[in-house]
Amino acid sequence: MKKLILLLVVFVTTNSFVEKERSFGTGEFIKLRIHYGLVNAGFASLEVKESTRNNRKVHHVEGKGWTVGMAKFFFEVKDDYQSFFDKETGRPYQFLRKIDEGGYTKYQEGFFNQNNSTVRVKDYKNNTENTFSVPENVQDIVSAFYYLRNHPEVDNLKNGESIAIDMFFDDETTKFKLKYLGEENIKTKFGKISCKIFRPYVQAGRVFKEEESLTVWISNDDNKIPVRVKASLAVGSLKADLDSYSNLKHAINFK
Repeated sequence: MKKLILLLVVFVTTNSFVEKERSFGTGEFIKLRIHYGLVNAGFASLEVKESTRNNRKVHHVEGKGWTVGMAKFFFEVKDDYQSFFDKETGRPYQFLRKIDEGGYTKYQEGFFNQNNSTVRVKDYKNNTENTFSVPENVQDIVSAFYYLRNHPEVDNLKNGESIAIDMFFDDETTKFKLKYLGEENIKTKFGKISCKIFRPYVQAGRVFKEEESLTVWISNDDNKIPVRVKASLAVGSLKADLDSYSNLKHAINFK
């Protein structure tokens, strides 16, 4: 269950941004149902809203993750990830991370300065504030997902090819590497959906069993929404499937 929203966004591409028809718009809502083994453990959602930063209209995405039923008694999760990013460039202005994962808590807010390539992070739990240098095209964990959905390089990968992006997370910038594995039709409650399969390389250890523990299925259409996520965790396995959606920009590619 930990870092579910992270699992949904860690498939990545090159560091340049190429303008194309938008894969999403204000009002888009996606929800996934999470299973831990055979147990219905919870849900994760992503919703696109609109806000204003630096006198510009920007995308405001809210990512939520929460446990339900008996899972709440064994390992309760309440995750809130938010990002404010530019509608034209995809570059983030601000992020929020407020999580409670089985008693592990974190409450941070980050403010990007695109002119001097820095991010100022306020840690409300520890009452600290620090400024970090970041690469020019760095993304936060939520903005990365939407940044990539508009990038044509995602459509040009061949089987076995990998791409990467700079992402600021946990007070540091890291390179996430992604391998494209091909295509598959996934059976969902809505019908069979044509998907592209990606395998992000993640850090083995506390959460994931090994670097190649995560597999993500993304709709093979102009929306590029998450349809399925599978992960081998340090303890057990996780599966998340598309449970509901609304206000998509394009039609889903059903088979």
